[in-house]
Amino acid sequence: MGRNVVRGAVAVVVAVGLAGVGGCADSGEGKPEAGGTPGAAPLKWGACEAPDVAEGGGQAPPKDWECATLHVPLDYAKPEGETIPLALIRAKARDKSKRLGSLVFNFGGPGGSGISTLPGAAKEYEALRARYDLVSFDPRGVGRSAPVRCEDDKQLDAYYAQDSSPDTPQQEKTYLDNLAKYRRACKDNSGHLLPYVGTENAARDLDRIRQALGDEKLNYFGISYGTELGGVYAHLFPKKVGRAVFDAVVDPTKTSEQGSLGQAKGFQLALGNFAQDCVNRGDECRLQGSTAKEIEDNIIKLQKSLAAKPIPGLGNRMLTATAATNGIAQALYSKELWPLLEQGLDEADGGEGQLLMALSDSLNGRDQQGRYSNLGAANTAINCADSKDRYTLAQTKAKLPAFRAASPVFGDFLGWALMSCTDWPVAGTWETPDVSAPGAAPIMVIGNTGDPATPYEGARNMVERLGPGVGVELTYKGEGHGAYNSGDKCVQSAVNGYLLDGKVPAAGAVCTPSGEPTGTAAPVTPQEPADA
Repeated sequence: MGRNVVRGAVAVVVAVGLAGVGGCADSGEGKPEAGGTPGAAPLKWGACEAPDVAEGGGQAPPKDWECATLHVPLDYAKPEGETIPLALIRAKARDKSKRLGSLVFNFGGPGGSGISTLPGAAKEYEALRARYDLVSFDPRGVGRSAPVRCEDDKQLDAYYAQDSSPDTPQQEKTYLDNLAKYRRACKDNSGHLLPYVGTENAARDLDRIRQALGDEKLNYFGISYGTELGGVYAHLFPKKVGRAVFDAVVDPTKTSEQGSLGQAKGFQLALGNFAQDCVNRGDECRLQGSTAKEIEDNIIKLQKSLAAKPIPGLGNRMLTATAATNGIAQALYSKELWPLLEQGLDEADGGEGQLLMALSDSLNGRDQQGRYSNLGAANTAINCADSKDRYTLAQTKAKLPAFRAASPVFGDFLGWALMSCTDWPVAGTWETPDVSAPGAAPIMVIGNTGDPATPYEGARNMVERLGPGVGVELTYKGEGHGAYNSGDKCVQSAVNGYLLDGKVPAAGAVCTPSGEPTGTAAPVTPQEPADA
């Protein structure tokens, strides 16, 4: 947990695996459109290539998937100036006669590649594909869309091997030196991009994508950071919002410090739930401890042991306390990964760190060949372009006790990560994003009570900030990051009912695992089928 991050669904899709862009669009722009950004030319769709290393690698999607490139302004203050490419991918709706248009996905990060994530997750959205083209993209600075580049693979191995919760003056110096080295690499390799990769520009890109797809309004499914991007879009273009769903909601009322502190509490809560589940299974649980507290205490002992003496990880790399904590955090993103976490902790306690190292690699975007995607670089660049917060060493150390109190396991790491944007070469944009969207269509906002990365209260705060008559909250009493991809039938029925049929759940509706939503659905004006 070397940075203040929200990885999003992309991390889950990659990690569960542990258990490409072809045709290009014209770069010309169409006529300005009322209520949106200047028009974008129609896209030229073609065959998809396999995702490249920056996107996380992998196989090419099935042949019924298509890819395209849309050129957008680097700087929207200079719309006729330099352009950058945005890579897009789609799978066409199954039932063309009942097609509603496109449904655009952002899976979070920030820094996650939609090109590589959507095909891998598509089976979760098959019901939606009945009437929507499923569409995603690499946001600016990500994957094939003018990617931010910082350190190379060898340098990143060393960067992620560092102690991210220093205890001594020498360790503090080493940590700060490594952060400075990383910043210089970002500036040297991507300095011209860094001022323009923030969320406001990405939201304007979304409107260009909407126009290029030929949709009057944006139908949108945002997960994790994708909810923040969707909220900013709704603020900038409220009249262009179609049917939208925000799942695993980033709290728009929190500063970077408050958000990190919330994550510390969220991950600690999820770890406690994991530990209690292990205790409940009795002798089936491989971990030492007869109570959840004892299991958590043993994890803290493991962290301290690894800080003093790392154990073999993968190849010639050692599992450090930082890598182990990353691996634990990664496994808490999805309840599907809890068995791997249990196994990894048990093996690490016996001196074998391979599984926790593999989970850590997944979080950091490293493949088995030692190649890194640009997830980490894009994540830092986007966060630092957005947030104005810049913390000194003294300020950071003064805040550590609060983080440690919030989470004995994760607090130190998230507290030190406050310095990720210190001395960043570009100033930030906001303390918190403006997501007020008066006049927008209803936006379905889903909060998961057991979410480690985007704590539950963020959903209610998003509803309040969107404004009266816009945000409609659905609560899922589950585990893991997000709700729809948990497979819960209640959540999926509510979301599908809105996106496909325009049925908005009653405000305050609640889903429990294997349950039905409470409250009644409120219909909205039907959306006419779109032309193919």
